[in-house]
Amino acid sequence: AGIPEAKREGGPAAGPGGPRPAEEDGGVVGLLRRLGGLEDSRQRGAELFRWLVSPVSPGEFLGRHWERAPLLVRRGDPGYYAGLFSTADFDAALRGGQVDFGTHLDVTSYAEGVRETHNPSGRALPAVVWDFYQNGCSLRLLSPQTFSPTVWHFLSILQEHFGSMAGANTYLTPPGTQGFAPHYDDIEAFVLQLEGKKHWRVYSPRTGAEVLPQFSSANLTQAELGEPMLETVLEAGDLLYFPRGFIHQGDCLSDAHSLHITVSSYQRNTWGDLLEKLLPAALQMALEEDVEYRQGLPMDYLGYMGVANSDSANARRTAFMEKVQSLIKKLIRYAPIDAAVDQRAKSFLHDCLPPVLTQSEKAQSVYGFPARWQDGGPRDVDILITKDTEVRLLRHGIIRLCNEEAGVMLYYTTENSRVYHKEEPKFLEIDPEYTDSIEFLLSSYPNHVSVDSLPCETLEDKISLATLLFEKGILTTKKPLLQV
Repeated sequence: AGIPEAKREGGPAAGPGGPRPAEEDGGVVGLLRRLGGLEDSRQRGAELFRWLVSPVSPGEFLGRHWERAPLLVRRGDPGYYAGLFSTADFDAALRGGQVDFGTHLDVTSYAEGVRETHNPSGRALPAVVWDFYQNGCSLRLLSPQTFSPTVWHFLSILQEHFGSMAGANTYLTPPGTQGFAPHYDDIEAFVLQLEGKKHWRVYSPRTGAEVLPQFSSANLTQAELGEPMLETVLEAGDLLYFPRGFIHQGDCLSDAHSLHITVSSYQRNTWGDLLEKLLPAALQMALEEDVEYRQGLPMDYLGYMGVANSDSANARRTAFMEKVQSLIKKLIRYAPIDAAVDQRAKSFLHDCLPPVLTQSEKAQSVYGFPARWQDGGPRDVDILITKDTEVRLLRHGIIRLCNEEAGVMLYYTTENSRVYHKEEPKFLEIDPEYTDSIEFLLSSYPNHVSVDSLPCETLEDKISLATLLFEKGILTTKKPLLQV
């Protein structure tokens, strides 16, 4: 159907500093370990994204496909995603006792044009879940990052690259069945075929209103679809990307089950969503600062404005319309664009998964600090940061400074939950004199800087700020503070 298809037998070759085939070094777990060797978290995100769309280059993907057109990547490498998630991981999640129907797991079917959900109430017991599967139902595990450390690690790196929440669902489908009706979504979707194979059909948006939609569609019928623009069978190791608004449906062939994970991003992350925050704030500022916005409307405007008068042409209507256009145009002068972006960043940090630490990062952070009970009392409790201690941010994308009415707030992700929005946004109220030091830490990343080089007024302030940020997991030290 004219859809670009990338194909490389045996998986992508490794370029200098680039990704290598997953099976060479422990699958996805090995890939994540290698990425952990990169000092800069932004580079980790870029390299993981490169691996995700390989052998297509990130530049080609963003130029030709992102928000524009589907991409099919056939790799001929069943082990490409090895270790990311499996049916064994699915079973282990069920046996862990934390999976509940409706909250974490959906049991679905789609037959003769009818989509049904079969969720009982309560805990998803393995015997019940696998009985549903054996009887032809599909299983959708929501937010597998809650149960899988590998998926958590994978998404926590990708989210910084996207600058928008990266989420996931896994779908396990029995042979010869379909679990969901045709529909389109409000996210950019990356379908990673983990096991088995699945037959997919993808359809172009039917109208201009369905291009990059704000919200997902209702279930659609086959009669509403027309001909697919892409029809393919994904096999393990393959990738299918489609932008929001592209209708899709997947069904299993009779000879194999399917397990895939859909990685998603860019939900409600549009110019329009930014303007929703920006325009009310701009108008409020204009009302406070510009008398023109506070002047009264003409006494007789109801007589010549409104839908009933829309076909009439007179000078008063023209003047009224020009006045409105002038006020809207002038509104940009009062638009707090940076503040509105900071508010979106604040929301993004609340959406974020907490970072996954490498062993060395753990040893150099509060999470590896050796405070313990020994010989009848606490030992090594005091965090002794001095002017010579070298520090840096744990990740570039884990903090955001925001100027708010209540003061300067530093939002951070290190105390977030793996469960979406289980915790309230995490923040510290920062003395305004510390903002230069926070910005210095951001601009210095990924290099270490001495505590003494922080642009605070006194050495006491420098040590106090560094200690506070270390205790929140935001800062790491070049060397462990205590050797045990």
